[in-house]
Amino acid sequence: MEASLSDFNIDAPRWDQYTFLGRVKHFFNITDPRTVFVSERELDWAKMMVEKSRSGVIPPGTQVEQLLYAKKLYDSAFHPDTGEKMNVIGRMSFQVPGGMIITGFMLQFYRTVPAVIFWQWVNQSFNALVNYTNRNAASPTSVRQMALSYFTATTTALATAVGMNMWTKRAPPLVGRWVPFAAVAAANCVNIPMTRQQELIQGICVKDGNQNELGHSQRAAAIGITQVVISRITMAAPGMILLPVIMERLEKLHFMKKVKVLHAPLQVMLSGCFLLFMVPVACGLFPQIWYWSFVIHFGLLNTLSLLLQPAYCPKQEGQTRKGINLLV
Repeated sequence: MEASLSDFNIDAPRWDQYTFLGRVKHFFNITDPRTVFVSERELDWAKMMVEKSRSGVIPPGTQVEQLLYAKKLYDSAFHPDTGEKMNVIGRMSFQVPGGMIITGFMLQFYRTVPAVIFWQWVNQSFNALVNYTNRNAASPTSVRQMALSYFTATTTALATAVGMNMWTKRAPPLVGRWVPFAAVAAANCVNIPMTRQQELIQGICVKDGNQNELGHSQRAAAIGITQVVISRITMAAPGMILLPVIMERLEKLHFMKKVKVLHAPLQVMLSGCFLLFMVPVACGLFPQIWYWSFVIHFGLLNTLSLLLQPAYCPKQEGQTRKGINLLV
């Protein structure tokens, strides 16, 4: 079918984004790890096709399937706010190949302090790059903020991992295998809020269904950041909790005792299997556009504030009569 249809909207989601299954399908599409290996030339073609479709100038003979594939590549490789091509390692489509290697080795080398320190540092460096690559362009983060969040998250992860390693020496072996997950979860609780602290300070822009700006809200920023933390922990949880149980049983088998050199590659491969499904599932936990419930809440608070505030109070911090800018 030719894509000369006037009603074709390339930015319209293919699946219902107000349902969990629809969001999972959407993120399964754009986090497809195969897109990491697409050439730069093909990515540039995808961007060109998306821009032409948006402007209504589609080359004759173009198929809808081609436009959908171009949108898939565009969403996987270009920043949604700036339209700039993101570095490969920081893309969400790199979460599976990058995350499986780091997770597999974190779970394999958890016994010695030097190995724990090294792999936790590698993991936090990877996370910092992902956070920076996918940062909110509307709330720019300074180099100082990024460095501070990176240092704090790394310190938190190392302190948690090393401290729990010492504490669990006399515990059952399985407990020690869960230490990397505890360190990752603790670091996420620190890293993401610190990286996006500017959003918490200034608030983020809230829009209605017609994309009209209603103002800026700290509450919306707090909700969004909390959801990101939950999603990141959920993304790692199944693999880092269930895989140690699986390996604990497998390593008792006679065959596995003879091929210890394959334990690390096996954990990497199994980590990839978990992440292949958990990346889109975790990303789809919460709606990316959730203005319906929040705008009602936001609008009610703004209305009450405007009714209760003095007739003219231009110096009142955080409020203006014009262009509602309440720090909700």
